[in-house]
Amino acid sequence: MKEPIETDRLLLRELLFSDVDGLFELESNPNVHLFVGNKPVTHIDECRAYVEFIHQQYKDFGTGRWAVILKETNEFLGWSGIKFITNEINNHKDFYEIGYRFIEKHWGKGYATEAGKAFIDYAFNVMKLDALYAYADAGNENSRKILEKLGLRYVNSFEYEGELEVWYELKNPNL
Repeated sequence: MKEPIETDRLLLRELLFSDVDGLFELESNPNVHLFVGNKPVTHIDECRAYVEFIHQQYKDFGTGRWAVILKETNEFLGWSGIKFITNEINNHKDFYEIGYRFIEKHWGKGYATEAGKAFIDYAFNVMKLDALYAYADAGNENSRKILEKLGLRYVNSFEYEGELEVWYELKNPNL
């Protein structure tokens, strides 16, 4: 396992099977899935399979989504992190994407921005990536605001899986 990352309020660490209950709370909420395909999970076994999938990404690519834990209470808030994308999206293939998803009761508290800043630092200073990318549903204003707070810049709009999406990027300022 990789060394966890700490911020002021958060502990960022690889996902564990003990996170499955929190993942189910997150991924079964239709409001959470409003802008990400409208396909909330219906059984906790789907979350167990998701953790297995993420563990395979850690092995294959050395990176993937991590659990976001509130240090004060040790509570699972959601996930964030850097994912290696192998399929083609918006004419990009084999790229690193920053992403986040949080349990609804934790929205609006700055956790996505706090975790995102830590992962950008990690991506550019530890992983030494050239760039990070992100995309979001064009109508997801909150996600777009977070990406812009993190310093990503809007590049273009495109259609993906029948939805209008927006593409953002951030180049490594150290290169």
